Amino acid sequence: MKNNPSKQKVIKAASTLFFQKGFHGTSVRDIAARASVNVSSISYYFNSKQGLLEYAVTNYYEEYLKDIEDMLKQSDLLTPIEKLKSLISTIIQYKQSNYQLTCFIQRELSLDSVFVREMTVTYLAKENFYIRKAFFDALGNRVIGEHKQYLLMQLKGMLITPYILHNDWKDQVIGEYSHRLFVKKYVDVIQQWIEFTIFNGLETENRVAY
Repeated sequence: MKNNPSKQKVIKAASTLFFQKGFHGTSVRDIAARASVNVSSISYYFNSKQGLLEYAVTNYYEEYLKDIEDMLKQSDLLTPIEKLKSLISTIIQYKQSNYQLTCFIQRELSLDSVFVREMTVTYLAKENFYIRKAFFDALGNRVIGEHKQYLLMQLKGMLITPYILHNDWKDQVIGEYSHRLFVKKYVDVIQQWIEFTIFNGLETENRVAY
């Protein structure tokens, strides 16, 4: 897609409209008009609106997982905690740089559909593996028992909350600079949660409790 400007324009237009109006509320003509392309171009590239959706989401996740895998390959010299923090930064940066499509996808994931189940089996399972492994490696034996699962659930919740509750941020995150600022501040908040809440505050408590 990166080598095809027309496809990029269509994906960007579709992401905006799906975010604003939903998949079913958006027509192929709406997308073509916003992208300033012919309707026939969308049929040529994607066959249908469903094909466009599948292409956009598949491309989103493939690039997302590639970013994660590239980061992990370059982090061999990092400590487990540093690697986890770097993973969190990579995830939030990617999601924020694809903000509207991220919000739309998170909304769709709340629905039960064949397409969502396919995404779960293929891409979300892989994402979960990377997050889980990095988090548990960083925890080590500081926390044991089922409490680890609860903490993992909290972390995963923080990674998706801005894109589920996006209406809470719509007046604050406008423009490229504010998106960059949001990434920095939000990543800092999650990293502080890791450093102070888990690795300091809960260590003694959980060694005793479990």
